[in-house]
Order: sequence, then structure tokens, then C-alpha cells
Amino acid sequence: MSHPRPEPPTRRALLRGGLAAAAAVAGRFSVGTVSAGQSSSEAPSGFHPGGLDAVEAIVREAVAARAFPGGVLAAGRDGSLAHLRAFGRLSYDEGAAEVGTDTIYDLASLTKVVVTTTLSMILVDEGKLDLDARVHAFFPAFSGPAKERVSVRHLLTHSGGLLWWAPLYQEVKGKAAYLARIVAMDLAYEPGAKSVYSDLGIVLLGEILERVSGTPFAELARRRVLDPLEMKDCLYRPPAALLDRIAPTENDPWRGRVVRGEVHDENAAALGGVAPHAGLFGTAPGLAHLAQMLLAGGTFHGRRLVSRATVELFTERAGVPGSSRALGWDTPTDERGRRSSTPGEPGYSSAGSLFSGRSFGHTGFTGTSMWMDPERGLYVILLTNRVHPTRENDRIREVRSRVADAVVRALDRP
Repeated sequence: MSHPRPEPPTRRALLRGGLAAAAAVAGRFSVGTVSAGQSSSEAPSGFHPGGLDAVEAIVREAVAARAFPGGVLAAGRDGSLAHLRAFGRLSYDEGAAEVGTDTIYDLASLTKVVVTTTLSMILVDEGKLDLDARVHAFFPAFSGPAKERVSVRHLLTHSGGLLWWAPLYQEVKGKAAYLARIVAMDLAYEPGAKSVYSDLGIVLLGEILERVSGTPFAELARRRVLDPLEMKDCLYRPPAALLDRIAPTENDPWRGRVVRGEVHDENAAALGGVAPHAGLFGTAPGLAHLAQMLLAGGTFHGRRLVSRATVELFTERAGVPGSSRALGWDTPTDERGRRSSTPGEPGYSSAGSLFSGRSFGHTGFTGTSMWMDPERGLYVILLTNRVHPTRENDRIREVRSRVADAVVRALDRP
């Protein structure tokens, strides 16, 4: 006796229903997960049955508490994207579309690690970038008290003495003007004495990468990182055709409107939307490819992008006094070994308190984050638009650490 064939799910149902369905739409992955037709008691590979239910509950609670309108959570282990879920809606507007696992987010400062740090790794391997080269060699005007001691390594560890930020978008426009202003600034502290997170230092680094490679930054990012990693829908300046899938960010006083489909960061916007510190848009499945490559020691789909030694060099703590910084990346433990999941406590990290000390990750101002634990072969990605409709909402800080801890507790082999 024949049975009628069931109707296929809609694309939106696929994208909200589970990884096995979503992977067919979103990319090419090794899949072990709770699919749309599975019971939640059937555990994704690497996790104990029902363990990820607690993780999902944290994100649902955060959406209900208006920590963010919606988000996408991805977790993977041992080279597989094991869990992918979408939550909430794109905005708080009546009738706003539901978030899908293919929703595109403004990645904000994840740009620094996804693009700029990865490019730095590649160019170090190729002998084109010397971590101890002086910034002065690329910008002769970058001179004066202590400035000639600042190196590329200092820029990557945010320890070069540069100011963390300046409202240059209110004063100048275009890369040449930005670079001239940053180069002319006095240092705020002695190079190497401490780490102060600096967008301005990464802007200088991006120009250095262009010069040593001989390639414009956007093209360099696409050819050397985004395309080789098959990071579908990870791009600068997304076209209008993708707008319906892009989560809006802030109701921005500077621009006088809700920002959607263009970079939220004002300085990156004044640079034309392509910058080494911000500007990249992307999806959780796309970022999972980067995480898998790094946890595999620099290989992706059998192709080596970065040497294992360089991955290890860039992801271990760099030894800056009082700093948890690696080269480009951050690590989860402070200099005294303290760990906390509670914002404001000593040792707080967005990675929570359970990721291993060898872990590395980064966050983005718009509400994005990714953390990887090489000891467990584990990664967690959380993409949200927490700045919608205002950046004053910082509840994401507690959510990130709770999610990270819950994912570790869900492992079948912690």
C-alpha cells in the first residue's frame, strides 16, 4: 500500500526548524543535530540528550526580556556544526519578520578577527607581514615620543598606545584623511605597557595589510578569506537584494533613521562601508566555517589556509601586562587566572567561566560574538542586533556568558 508523500516544509520552516533542514539552504556542513523531524531527546553529536534545551531557553528568555529582538545561535564540535537555531524577530515593529538561520547581521568588531586577523595570519605565513615591523616604516609621519617603537604586533594586541576611538566621522571622510588624522595623534600611553582596545590601531593595520599584499582591502578579504572559506553571505556593503534578510541595528541620531543594510559603526560608514575594524555582514553558518578552520589547525575542506603554528601563535595570550589579549583575538581568563560569568566581576568574560583557558574569541558591538575552545573542539556563535533600537541596551553581556556556560554543560564529554 502506498502512502501519500508529505508536503515539503516552507523555506522559512526549514530555516527555523533545525540544522538538517537549514544546512540544505545555508551551506555545506558535516551535520549531527536535532533536525526538524527529530525528538529533542535525540542528542546532536557531541552533546548529551536534551542538553541544549537549556541553551535555547536562555536565548528565548533574553528575547522575551528584550535583550535583543532576535538572534541566531550556532554550536559545533569536532568539525561539525551540531546545532543551529533562530529566535525572535528582526525588530520590535509590528509584523516584523521572524529571524531565520540565514539572517544576516552586522558583525561589527567581529570584522577585526574574521577578516583582519585572518589576513594577518595568512600574510605572516607568506612572509609578507612581519609582526615586529615598525608602524613608522609604513607611515613615516608616525613619529615622535615612543611612536617609532610601535610595531604591527602592538596593533594586533591593542597595546600600541593609540586612543581606542575618536569621532573622526564628524570631522573627516575617506581613508586618506582618516589615516592622516590617526598618524598625527599623540600616543595615550607607552607602547606595550598595557592593552587598550583600539579601533584606530586596527585601521592602521588594515592599510599595512593592503600595502604588503598589493591588494585593496575588500578584494583581499574576499579572495583570501571569505571565498576560500565558502562564507556565503559574509560580505561588505551587502546589495539591496539581501535587505529583507538583514537585521536592522540602531535608530541612529547621526543619520536620523534606523540603520539597516549599511554598517552601524560611524567611522566605518565614513570610510565607505569597508574597514578593517568594522563593516562586515554575515551569518552564523558562515562564521561556523571560520571556527571550523581555526579549530582544525588552519585547514578547511582539506585545503590549508593558515599553518597550525600560526593559528596557535595568534590564539594564545600575547603576554601584554594585565591583558587577556592574543594577536587579534581575546582569551577568557584574566592575568591572575580569575574567571567569572557575571558582568562587573573580576575575570568576567563573554565566554563565561567554563570554556578552557586555551579558548579564544571576540565580540561585536552590535550584539555578536564567537568563542572557540581547542581543547574541546568546541565553538559557540551568537548573533543578535542588541543595539536595535538603541545601543543603551547592554543586557547582551549577561546573555553571552550564560549561553557559553550552558553549551559547555551540555557536552557529553565536558
